[in-house]
Amino acid sequence: MSSLSSPAIISSSQLSEICNLIREAGQKAIHLRELGFEIDQKGFDDYVTNVDRELDQFLSQRFQALFPDDVVISEENSRSPELWQQKANLASKGAKYWFIDPIDGTDDFIHGREFYSVMVGILQDFQPILGWVYAPKSDRLYCGGSAINGLFTITNGNVPEVGYAHPPVSSSCDRIIVSKKDDLAYGEAIRAAVPNVEFYSLGSFGLKVMEVVEGRASAYIYLNRRVKLWDTVAPLAIAKSAGLVCCDLEGQEIGFGYDDINPEKLTHNQVIIVGWSNFLDQYREKIYQNLQLNP
Repeated sequence: MSSLSSPAIISSSQLSEICNLIREAGQKAIHLRELGFEIDQKGFDDYVTNVDRELDQFLSQRFQALFPDDVVISEENSRSPELWQQKANLASKGAKYWFIDPIDGTDDFIHGREFYSVMVGILQDFQPILGWVYAPKSDRLYCGGSAINGLFTITNGNVPEVGYAHPPVSSSCDRIIVSKKDDLAYGEAIRAAVPNVEFYSLGSFGLKVMEVVEGRASAYIYLNRRVKLWDTVAPLAIAKSAGLVCCDLEGQEIGFGYDDINPEKLTHNQVIIVGWSNFLDQYREKIYQNLQLNP
């Protein structure tokens, strides 16, 4: 891991260990799926498997052991809202918050599709500063944030390579990522604001953001306010370091302060747009006017 610069918040050896740990968890997901898995329903259209829970415990324990003075919050831990609400006391002490999503895109995992990921992100001083998004099926890990001054990718466990954000070109300029639910509810209004637009989607929130980072889409627009902190901290840390804009429909930066988050569900109060500035400068306000939403 020598080609990754050492961030001040963690040592280079810890950074290397984290990359290996996240890859280990992702490959473990593939193996456990092949052995068979059980599915439970947490809520409406919200599913979890025993693999989610096993990886959640595996990663949470390992990260808490690595960083005993930090707060580790994960999707499948019922105490996560309680841990989040400790932030007011701990933030003043410079504590780091680690957010773990053991399987982001569980529906894709269940159905054997490739677009699920393992995500880990760090929030410090109310800002996402470092994130990892790992796609097990393609064996590709994205790592980036202000804490390491850039973006790196690791493929097949090889040496890290400097990553580069790629603005969309030609037909990709007209592509935006919109979920099927948002398409049904808001697609007509978005299409009216963006001529010749093409919608597409895939599973993991984090991998959707990576599509924008790599220039295969101009923006990812997420409007239904169900996304939670473990979905956003890692990919938005990477997106911000890549120069993308992360804002709501009014152009306000996505907030991670206590008042920006529902304390019981850990969902964002804002809708979320991640996109290239040229696209957002041209279309964000038009989309906002057409949707007539109250951010």
